[in-house]
Amino acid sequence: MQHDALASLIGHWKADPHSTYNTWFLWDERLKNFRSIRRGIGQVVREIEADEFGNVYRGSSLQTVVGSVAEQRQIFKGADHAFLWKPKLRIPDIYENTENQRAFARLLHTCDCCDSADAIVEAIRRIDALRIKGLGPAVANLLYFIHPTLVVPFNTAIVKGFNALTGGKVKLGRWDHYLSMRDGLIRLNERHRSQLSNDLGAIAGLMFDVGTGRYGVPPASSDATALQAWEADLQRVREESAVAQRQWLLEREGDASHTEIQACLRDLGLALGYDVWIAANDRGRAFGEGRLGDGCLAALPDGVAGGLDSVRLIDVLWISKEVRTVAAAFEVEHSTSIYSGIVRMLDLALGTELAVRAPLFLVAPDNRRQEVRQQLQRPAFSRVAELGIRYLPYSELQEHRGAIARFGSGIKPLMEISLLL
Repeated sequence: MQHDALASLIGHWKADPHSTYNTWFLWDERLKNFRSIRRGIGQVVREIEADEFGNVYRGSSLQTVVGSVAEQRQIFKGADHAFLWKPKLRIPDIYENTENQRAFARLLHTCDCCDSADAIVEAIRRIDALRIKGLGPAVANLLYFIHPTLVVPFNTAIVKGFNALTGGKVKLGRWDHYLSMRDGLIRLNERHRSQLSNDLGAIAGLMFDVGTGRYGVPPASSDATALQAWEADLQRVREESAVAQRQWLLEREGDASHTEIQACLRDLGLALGYDVWIAANDRGRAFGEGRLGDGCLAALPDGVAGGLDSVRLIDVLWISKEVRTVAAAFEVEHSTSIYSGIVRMLDLALGTELAVRAPLFLVAPDNRRQEVRQQLQRPAFSRVAELGIRYLPYSELQEHRGAIARFGSGIKPLMEISLLL
């Protein structure tokens, strides 16, 4: 394929508001989930090494983390299918076969601990040599969240897009073919780095959109008529995307509601006399006539984050002005995975020195109460009960925030309108 044609395709793709580049790659929640997914992978490894994983997928720590990956919008939709137990085929053979299960854990652990492409490729070749039935390149979707600059996501649409754009013949279900595709995409990414990203999720998203048929493959540059028609098709897709923008905005209403609740907690904390921290990647969001981070801390007090980036991504922290410790922490879970918010809370409570006794609140719509309860009861969150994470429904916060701001003192009113699950 000619360089100029692909550059043109990338330009149209990035300008398309309905492309994976804009709806997933630039999505704030994508970045916030990296830490939680990586931590979940570590939990899977620890349980397997301690012979505590069991022999079923349903209810396991693996289901929790794969489910979180599958929630990463359209590019990872169906990512959990490869890990579902197919009893008639007895695949993937990592539930009933202990040795295969341990080999799977070694792959995850090695990739989690290494920091080079060579080490990752070697770990993949070792698992491939074992020929574990049903355990193929879909695992790369987990490895991507460990090393997004070294590992490319993998699914049917990405493979179709790669083959269409490069003339490749990559087959599903084979690690050697996956590694070949990875090499090809890295070379392609290097040639177009100024338009793409060091994060290989960007070029994978482009392959996904081509593979699903959203964009046609550029014709040979020598065929002027075909090139003109192809450019017209790209423009048509862009115009159709403008129409589809309305539906996309409806999907993003959840983000707006999330921001409104953050602003409510911000204003309430300031009214009660606390300094307030807004998640690092949310501070610049437009809200009202200003930004969400207006009037809030520009940096966390020493010791609060404990060196963990995930703590800086907690939606709202109230900081005591006198002793500079966390007085309360809030994760707003409007529609995204509750799992990620819980992990950030655990990092705050268990990974820092100054916040261990701070009340921790999961703030969510009233209809998510049961979902919050189910997540907190997962084996992966065995430490949660002793931390006393509380559920604060939207309705209670919205109904009582005015009175709390006016007459309240400290955290006690929030304890009274929230529930211990």
